[in-house]
Amino acid sequence: MKAFRLDQKFILGFSDLPTKGEYHDNFNAARATSAGRRLDRAQQPSLFDRIDWSEQLHRLALATKRPLLVRAHRGEAEVWMSLMQHNRGHHVALANWYSFLWRPVFSGADDEDMRLSLIRHLAQYVRGLTRRLTLAPVPDEDGSARRIAAAFASAGWQVVMSECDENCYVRLEGRSFEAFWSKRPGRLRNTVKRKSKSGVVSTRIECAFNEGSWRDYEQVYARSWKPSEGSPAFLKALARQESAAGSLRLGIAHIDGNPVAAQFWTVENKVALIHKLAHDERHIGASPGTLLTVALFEHVIDVDKVEEIDFGTGNDAYKRDWMEQTRPRFRIDLLWPGHVANWPVMVRNHIRHLNSSFA
Repeated sequence: MKAFRLDQKFILGFSDLPTKGEYHDNFNAARATSAGRRLDRAQQPSLFDRIDWSEQLHRLALATKRPLLVRAHRGEAEVWMSLMQHNRGHHVALANWYSFLWRPVFSGADDEDMRLSLIRHLAQYVRGLTRRLTLAPVPDEDGSARRIAAAFASAGWQVVMSECDENCYVRLEGRSFEAFWSKRPGRLRNTVKRKSKSGVVSTRIECAFNEGSWRDYEQVYARSWKPSEGSPAFLKALARQESAAGSLRLGIAHIDGNPVAAQFWTVENKVALIHKLAHDERHIGASPGTLLTVALFEHVIDVDKVEEIDFGTGNDAYKRDWMEQTRPRFRIDLLWPGHVANWPVMVRNHIRHLNSSFA
């Protein structure tokens, strides 16, 4: 761990307390700071903002990438950025396809000006650790993307922000499942009505981790249309963790006692996250995946009383039958102009900007 004191005061004022920057290259050292309590479940309502998420993701899915956990703090206010080394001099967000979003994580900094100042000082600090940062998938409905771009630009970095993905979701706004279902496409509702009448498919939803049910999930996934799982150990560990917290919703559909569809959701703080879904291609005619999705939507809406259902990233066509809104996810490329290795990239960025201006 390395730490030093920035001499500059916050450009937006507040007080004369100094801002400090520090970094850690392992999670044990980070936990020894305030991260142990300020980035845990009790303090951070979003799964993807917690140190448990980043640590487990790194350990089980990204272990070959050296972590860089950077913190700026001033009094009780602080911000963390979980990064990892992409190659020499280039760091990226500690995230992958399991991450619905990535963003700086704050504690004790509810004021927008304070948040901007903390990130600006973090931007000043990390230029001594890396010459280039690539951050994705960053949301902006909470101002994260614009905040990063503004703070790093004011600290002298070249900033290029572009939309890299989209997130599909639905806000229930007090609706029951029946009210939500009445607005689904007629084709989908007719399919569900017809297939349900046959009684071929049975479904169950479990809220506690069970080894046998998880084997069913893995069996279905192996027989699905999806590519091999990137890190099955991470998903299983996540399911165990969320089960212990009461957040797990594991759905399994059967035909003649055999698992034919499976879905892994979590529910917490009135938000349902759809992490994984798969069905056995040999039984697609019975629509087990669709019937299981209906069962899970009904459960989280009418039993868990969620206010939002989040289908993660990707604009797959089938999501449009279930979701009602989309919001962008951004990639932010940050280059420190004082490093010669960045100059070719900066020139290319400038040329692209000029070309787009005249298009």
